[in-house]
Amino acid sequence: MNKIFALALTGLVALQAHAVEYKTIQADKSSVTFSYKQMGVAMEGKFKKFSSQLSFDPAKATNAKATLEIELASIDTGSSDADQEVVGKSWFNVAAFPKAVFVASQVKPTTPNQYQVTGKLTIKGKTQDISFPLKHTPQGNAGVFTGGFTLHRADFLIGEGMWSKFDVVANDIQVNFQLTAQAGK
Repeated sequence: MNKIFALALTGLVALQAHAVEYKTIQADKSSVTFSYKQMGVAMEGKFKKFSSQLSFDPAKATNAKATLEIELASIDTGSSDADQEVVGKSWFNVAAFPKAVFVASQVKPTTPNQYQVTGKLTIKGKTQDISFPLKHTPQGNAGVFTGGFTLHRADFLIGEGMWSKFDVVANDIQVNFQLTAQAGK
């Protein structure tokens, strides 16, 4: 019986020795994208600039801390005219609200390398609770985190005035991300 306990304890210590804490997002290896329908046609875009604060150890996921800030003026819809339109007052109003911010409040393991993340998303001064599945894929000294959620633009007043109806631009915006994080201090 003592040999089994000793082997189990040795295995646990070995696992803890290999524990990794991710702290730094590699923006050049990461992406934040979105898709939606405009007049019934599928459209896609991305944000080119974002930053994060991260403290995530898969062995202690419930202690994770994460904040993601997206510079809304870095939007790329594939059209310079559309990019100029959506940074204006009716859409993102980047002069008054330059960033979208997500702050995680809870990370729950669901299956190996998969989690349910809950937190607060703030856009244009409006804050909503959101929850989404997150997948972690270890890759050497890095980890790739993928996930996504559906944002309802009306909840954040994205598209005011003549854009507040959903006949031209749909209310549902699918947001997806792939964040590569480096382990470190």
